[in-house]
Amino acid sequence: MEEFNMKLAHLHHCKGVSWKMILSILKKDPQLKFLYNDPFYYSSHSLFVNQDSLSDTLHDLHSNRIQEQIRQYSPNGIKIISLFDEEYPVLLKETYQPPWIIYAKGDTGLLKTGIHLAVVGSRQATEYGERAIEYLFPKLIQNGVVIVSGLAAGVDAIAHKEAIKNGGKTIGIIAGGLFHIYPQSNQKLAYEMMKNHLVISEYPPNTRPSRWQFPMRNRIISGISRGTLIIQAKSKSGSLITANYAVQEGREVFTVPGSIFSAYSAGTNELIQQGAKLVKTAEDILEELIY
Repeated sequence: MEEFNMKLAHLHHCKGVSWKMILSILKKDPQLKFLYNDPFYYSSHSLFVNQDSLSDTLHDLHSNRIQEQIRQYSPNGIKIISLFDEEYPVLLKETYQPPWIIYAKGDTGLLKTGIHLAVVGSRQATEYGERAIEYLFPKLIQNGVVIVSGLAAGVDAIAHKEAIKNGGKTIGIIAGGLFHIYPQSNQKLAYEMMKNHLVISEYPPNTRPSRWQFPMRNRIISGISRGTLIIQAKSKSGSLITANYAVQEGREVFTVPGSIFSAYSAGTNELIQQGAKLVKTAEDILEELIY
């Protein structure tokens, strides 16, 4: 499996190779035996947008630099987990277009142990949001809940820190690659999590974060979790994207209510109107996930 993962990772590193293109290639060559065979791609030219796209892919497939880059991941503590590995999160496999590869640094056992709860919210968390997390987390952690969030500023960072403070475990799912933690203010937290918890990305480690990757990674945050808890969110917050992904996958959505006068609670209050479960205590979450 290691050789197959290395090949799949190489394909994953190629410019312009999409999720659907990888699917098509795997259908034609399930073991990737012909990965480095140029005639195979010329006979499958319909997979590519144009000749330039095909040329770019072939150039990257014959790049020693990319192969060496991938070989250095393991010495740097980065594990390549493919969709076909036992370590791959079962719940994530059930989602629409799950990542072919997860690049992980830290305790990968966390992907298969505990009950995963996504916790997301505003990047401009207020004192109310912070107090809500401090109030809810101790009982959740005591019951083996693993906190999943996006290592963003605000609610995400507070959730990761509070999980650690309470002796729990936490998983960070980032946009961009593991070598480019964003925002910089969370780098120290990310490095601590890489040592004692877990940080994962669907992008090769040297990928710089782009704006479009943030909403995309939200599907993984909700995808590996049994439920999603929204702490605070404005009406058009990215956290609502995570909630929508959770709904689409048939997962639980929990929401902390807030003041009708606060813009930071407008989105969460709207979710409650739409059917999300209003959370007043940790038991409101635990009774859906455990009891």
